[in-house]
Amino acid sequence: MSWKKTAELMNTIRHYAGFPATGVSLRQMVQFGERPSTGTLFRASQFLSEELPIRLAHRVQELEELPDGLNEMPSIKRVQDWYAQSFEELVTLSRPKLTQEVRERLLKPAKKASKESRILSQTTPNPSITKGQYRSEPRGFDENGNGNGGGKVAAAKRYYVAADDGQEWPPELHQYNLKFAQTLEKIKRRHDSVVTTVAQGILEWKRKQQRMQIDHNVQAFLDRFYMSRIGIRMLIGQHIALTDQRQRSDPNYVGIICTKTNVRELAMEAIENARFVCEDHYGLFDAPKIQLICDPNIHFMYVPGHLSHMLFETLKNSLRAVVERHGQDKEEFPVTKVIVAEGKEDITIKISDEGGGIPRSAIPLVWTYMYTTVDQTPNLDPDFNKSDFKAPMAGFGYGLPISRLYARYFGGDLKLISMEGYGTDVRSEWERRSPINQKTMLQGLTRQSGQSISARSAAIAMASRVKRLKVDNTMSWEINERRQVGDAESMVNEGLEAAWWRNVGMEEGV
Repeated sequence: MSWKKTAELMNTIRHYAGFPATGVSLRQMVQFGERPSTGTLFRASQFLSEELPIRLAHRVQELEELPDGLNEMPSIKRVQDWYAQSFEELVTLSRPKLTQEVRERLLKPAKKASKESRILSQTTPNPSITKGQYRSEPRGFDENGNGNGGGKVAAAKRYYVAADDGQEWPPELHQYNLKFAQTLEKIKRRHDSVVTTVAQGILEWKRKQQRMQIDHNVQAFLDRFYMSRIGIRMLIGQHIALTDQRQRSDPNYVGIICTKTNVRELAMEAIENARFVCEDHYGLFDAPKIQLICDPNIHFMYVPGHLSHMLFETLKNSLRAVVERHGQDKEEFPVTKVIVAEGKEDITIKISDEGGGIPRSAIPLVWTYMYTTVDQTPNLDPDFNKSDFKAPMAGFGYGLPISRLYARYFGGDLKLISMEGYGTDVRSEWERRSPINQKTMLQGLTRQSGQSISARSAAIAMASRVKRLKVDNTMSWEINERRQVGDAESMVNEGLEAAWWRNVGMEEGV
């Protein structure tokens, strides 16, 4: 029986869309450690059961209000229905009936709170957070914005709240955690093909409107929509992995976050996949060679899936350019280079090809969705809305814009430098001092260590960072240090990301 949305459901969605999203920092995500307790996972499940419907409701409403008839496209309506159905499944999911004793245990501070939940010093200020900016601090606001507010209301609205008193938890909590994770898994699978389905919707709209390119408003919507999608899937994927982690754990992982991401291994895998797709698409016996220059000992804290996506998409673009520049019948192609460098402050990945480059006039367009250097944008496969849809070699103009969103999501960036007539360099970079890869942060936040970051060290790091970037504290700290996972709505609406990127000399802001 097919699912249909009702007027009552849409009214409920509009009600939820009136609430702002609650920021979830990367610090909270890694505080769970290798084996979170049943109580801690239950508190996180309760948070997500309230937070995810709000984020999904925002997307439903935004899709409903798209201008110029874009909201009437069949593929856009299909995506809207997916979000509405997922919203309904979350808000109707039954919760366990807890005794008063269990409720009190869940609200008590964990026995190890001094080593885990209070790692982030309460004396370390966050100058970017103002009263009322996040709904997670209506009364317990400590003016630090580091997630350690003393108020009970603030704690109740955090993703990570340690709940471990050393006693066994009743089985209904464990059963609910599993049921909630299974619901999230179903939602995640349903939304696997959102990117390709929205792409089909934009194609339908362009053809109906007889437009060659999308305008600024549609570009801004897609940036906002896809950034939010990354955040929602980050929260869902992290929670599913944390639940599964209780049965089989990996000391290098906290959920989907790898504390020791090996860049060389991921790069080699992306190279192999990109060359395979190139050979399959062009019917080549041997795709253009790719030389990898990377120290095998470069590790940093990151989400491997995000890095793999960025590497694969940029490599795929380079190989396509090389083959089409030099011809499919050429026996030997120029070698594409992947260079990974680790400095004192930055980790940089540069992909250099000899694919002829991009004309100066076309460079601003490469960041535009649906722009492609392929002569004609192809139709999607009839099965484009299935999770096993086979992506084409090129043609939809999503590779670079989406990859840049992934890079910027955790404070990095992706830049392109073209030399027309020769080739193109694509550079991805992240700051080593950012919380996602700082060794002291890793030591402080995982369960393997009880050491904390001192207020003085945090203050020195903050001062050094602000001096280096030469930007307003309010902008840089909010975007780079606090990095609210998935809180794209508030960042875009308040103009924080665009202002920060402009301040550090990046022309292309969300």
